[in-house]
Amino acid sequence: MEWEFDKVSFSREFSRNVVTKLLVERAEHGGWELDRVRITADGTRRVILRRKIIRAVRTA
Repeated sequence: MEWEFDKVSFSREFSRNVVTKLLVERAEHGGWELDRVRITADGTRRVILRRKIIRAVRTA
């Protein structure tokens, strides 16, 4: 299975609720799912999203 990854960063000014809403919107409309979240020492949230790569197979 192959995955496509997207890295997103949110500054500490964004509240937890706002970040959640933005990630849910990306998941619903883009098919992304949460892979990893890292909160750095300065409060920045670094999020890695992933989604499956679907390859079309030609028939006949």
